Order: sequence, then structure tokens, then C-alpha cells
Amino acid sequence: MANTQWLDRSQPQTLYLATILLYFNAAWWLLYLIVGIATWFTLLAIPAIFAGLGIANEKRLGYWGAVAVGALNVLILLDLFVAAQGQSFGVVISLIFGIALLALLLHPMSRSYQRIWFKRTIR
Repeated sequence: MANTQWLDRSQPQTLYLATILLYFNAAWWLLYLIVGIATWFTLLAIPAIFAGLGIANEKRLGYWGAVAVGALNVLILLDLFVAAQGQSFGVVISLIFGIALLALLLHPMSRSYQRIWFKRTIR
């Protein structure tokens, strides 16, 4: 039986918080889907959950999947920000959290940890 964990507290705080933010974003995006608001974010919910699981279980593919989800999230939010001409408070707050997620994932501490400790194979 696989020993899968949802969070790994032994990782640096940058990766730990990034994992929590991924799950938090995925929960909101799934809530959008349940309520009936079909947006581009609902397509990112499942990959965000798998990326969080990958980071928690020290899989390199999970880390790079999280970077891709974070980058797509920021790109979509930047498009919404430009479309709303910066007048939407909700988009601004979401953009701040999206940039924070990317900053946590691309922080030198996160990058060096994943480079040294994360596994290359997927099992």
C-alpha cells in the first residue's frame, strides 16, 4: 500500500505554504463548479490537487505541475484584471494570492529543495 500524504511538514515553509495554497485554490475552483459558475479556473482544480499531492510526496512532476498551474492562474487573472480595467477588487485579491503562490514555488529555497530531494520517477 502506498504511503501517500497530503502535506509534508518537513519541507521548507515555502513549499509547505505553496501546497496549502494549491489546495485552497482548488477548493475555491471546485466550489465555482458546484455553484454553476463555469470558468477557466475549474479546469485547473484537479491539476492543482494532483500538483499539491506531488509536492507533498516529493515528486518532481508535481512541483513542475504546480508551477504550470500557478502560471496559468496568474495569466488568466491578469487577463481578467485588464478586462475589468483594474476595477474589480476580487480579481485584485485573487491576483495577489496567485502571485504569492508562484513566488513561493519559485523561491530559491523551494527550487533548491526540489532539485536535491524530489524524485524523478512517478510511482
